[in-house]
Amino acid sequence: MRISLQNIGRRFNRDWIFRGIDFDFEQGHSYAILGPNGSGKSTLVQVIAGSLSPSEGSINHSNKGKNIPAEEIFQHLSFASPYLELVQDFSLDETIDFHFKFKKLLPGFNKQKVVELLGFEKYLHRQIKNYSSGMKQRVKLALAFCSDTPLLLLDEPTANLDTQGSEWYLDLIQQFSKDRLTIICSNQLHEYEFCEERLNVVDYK
Repeated sequence: MRISLQNIGRRFNRDWIFRGIDFDFEQGHSYAILGPNGSGKSTLVQVIAGSLSPSEGSINHSNKGKNIPAEEIFQHLSFASPYLELVQDFSLDETIDFHFKFKKLLPGFNKQKVVELLGFEKYLHRQIKNYSSGMKQRVKLALAFCSDTPLLLLDEPTANLDTQGSEWYLDLIQQFSKDRLTIICSNQLHEYEFCEERLNVVDYK
């Protein structure tokens, strides 16, 4: 998969959040989108994901040389973020079933393997609303990593995770990011230290 940003800008009312971004993202590589809180990192990630349109410039998504229409981009990406809500009244069992109605599981994976990856066997039938914030973040990450998509978008991936949870996240990166286009939105070095290339939103103010 390849994503090409050409003179991308996004504004809110009359104020530009960022402007003039030219950047290419290539499958098989990892990238970090950096900047302090409020700098526009998450906005840029939403533009990349196709959930927001740029105010100026153009963005092209392609896979194996074929352009991907805007309405089909979601089929090619997995996304995890602390602000992405889970259905609170679902159990973990129902959450996994619901998610994989829209995404394919990685080859060789099934629901049991996802639960084992989480280590949540005894919480399978507990409603998500009764999970801690750290447990919810683990679920979001596991669903994203276990989806068979070429693009992996992670916004503040270790938010609400303790040290053990952060180590678990890094293990997932090693296991499941190979051969994917991985984009990490972060201002925490441990979340993106492995990334080969970095784009700082502050450079485009």
